[in-house]
Amino acid sequence: MFNNNKDKKDNNRKPMSSNNTDKNQPSVNMISEGTTLEGTIKTTSDIRVAGVIDGEANAEGKVIISSSGEVKGNIKATDADIAGKVDGEIRVNNKLILRESALVEGDIYTKTLLVEEGAQINGGFHMTEDKSVSSKKKSSNGLSGSFSKSGSKDKSKKKAEKKSD
Repeated sequence: MFNNNKDKKDNNRKPMSSNNTDKNQPSVNMISEGTTLEGTIKTTSDIRVAGVIDGEANAEGKVIISSSGEVKGNIKATDADIAGKVDGEIRVNNKLILRESALVEGDIYTKTLLVEEGAQINGGFHMTEDKSVSSKKKSSNGLSGSFSKSGSKDKSKKKAEKKSD
């Protein structure tokens, strides 16, 4: 009446685990839309944010923030792709992409920066050549800047530049 072969197949299934033990398989930590995480998230893999992180996001992989995503704190990552809102400092070792819907309120430190038309940056940006992103004022190529919605140069930076002359 009942098929006993089905029971044998079920015994061969591996249990689901929240830990990814296969190092060859990529892992992504997701903060879904409608979810708020308060505190610091640290990972050796990627973070995808469609909800809200009220704290820091630190990833040895990539941080991806969708248009509905928001980070109220600092971001530190190898790479980042931002379409949502960030209110804090962004430090990216390799490549940072700011999509047209991105809004950044804070300083940016990165090796490579790609900004789509429409993205807003209200803070300074610092192009770095180092493997690890540092807090240098200027990079070895001399690129440094600061912009606000009005597009004017940051007044405190102008004063600091005049004093150093």
